[in-house]
Amino acid sequence: MKIIKHPTKQQLTEALHRPAIDRENLDAVVSDILKNVKTNGDAALHEYTFRFDGVEIENRLVSSDEMKQAENALPEKLKTAIRQAAKNIHTFHAAQVEPIRKIETMPGVVCWRKSVGIERVGLYIPGGTAPLFSTVLMLGIPAQIAGCQEVVLCTPPAKDGRVHPAILFAARVAGISRIYKVGGAQAIAALAYGTETIPAVRKIFGPGNRYVTAAKQLVQKDGIAIDMPAGPSEVMVFADETCVPTFVAADLLSQAEHDVDSQVVFLTTSETVLEQVLKQVDVQTKMLPRQKMLQAALSHSVAVLLENEEKALEAINLYAPEHLILACEKAADMADKVVNAGSVFLGNYTPEAAGDYASGTNHTLPTNGFARSYSGVSVDSFVKKITFQQITREGIQSLGPTILEMAEAEQLPAHALAVSLRTMEVDFKPAEKLSNEH
Repeated sequence: MKIIKHPTKQQLTEALHRPAIDRENLDAVVSDILKNVKTNGDAALHEYTFRFDGVEIENRLVSSDEMKQAENALPEKLKTAIRQAAKNIHTFHAAQVEPIRKIETMPGVVCWRKSVGIERVGLYIPGGTAPLFSTVLMLGIPAQIAGCQEVVLCTPPAKDGRVHPAILFAARVAGISRIYKVGGAQAIAALAYGTETIPAVRKIFGPGNRYVTAAKQLVQKDGIAIDMPAGPSEVMVFADETCVPTFVAADLLSQAEHDVDSQVVFLTTSETVLEQVLKQVDVQTKMLPRQKMLQAALSHSVAVLLENEEKALEAINLYAPEHLILACEKAADMADKVVNAGSVFLGNYTPEAAGDYASGTNHTLPTNGFARSYSGVSVDSFVKKITFQQITREGIQSLGPTILEMAEAEQLPAHALAVSLRTMEVDFKPAEKLSNEH
């Protein structure tokens, strides 16, 4: 990790830059994949699956037999853990459902809002360097609570043509049965445009590598909704003298092991803590199996020594981390001043891994600074909110003058007419009565 001590504001800004990605070449490669799948459908998927995953898939749809085999193959302890995580995630997300509240804004004028589940959503679940079955729960459970009529899941197959059993079991727990063996940018293309076997969806969710991320951003230009713009996963940790350096180092490494593009940022106001944490990072790295990935991620990560907590808060809100860990004495007070972060973890005993798996909050979060303007995935992500209103005859009499004044000022006479007709003393007859008179 690069070490910076007492940086100026300009030095801090430069130090917190995310690793650059060559978007021009990346977008060109991904655009070709999207066009091919859009034009050639399943044939293109077959080609890419063989090229990128090294396997030929005859039937992409996971069968009910495969689902049963996956459940039988999974250790009972892991199934119990998945069920517990699912329960916590469901409990937290179910509380996000808002009851319909009818609001009378003035006598005779009633307005309300109703959440309606998006009809068909697509979930992308990575399965490359690590099968992220936890993401199935994080996306499938809110979709279920939101009332989405159809959930389509895509995930890359292994070399033997199978999907990791934990992904299939988590899908069953989350109520998902339509699962396709396809990964990468080609899976995003299939979900966006549809193929002979995979239906097009209204909105696409889920993390992925740079190719998947680019594909999501490009299909968005074609009018396909996505959960959020995203980049490589990241964590920022702020720690003071009350932290446990061993814990902090483990938190930094748990993020770094996601991908070579992942970034970790360590902030502290103590030189002693800085030294102890970095020493632990070195010790623990040598103990872990994914050393090459860890070293690659750490090579573009940074540790910063700051003067005080105020400077640390400036750095936090400037960086807008996906994950923020506050391992400090007054974590709750500090958390109240955080305005840019995807998810915040308070205290020495709240690791990011808890949110990644089982505490209940969602781990699909904005990265790459998008926490300045985006929220993480929630039940709201899977619904549209439709507004309704109903006005009585007395209500339009009260509200009418306000509308007329505004419509005339905007020079929209038909708007004014639609209101003035309703405020007249004339007793206009319904269509049924008019037809009877003829």
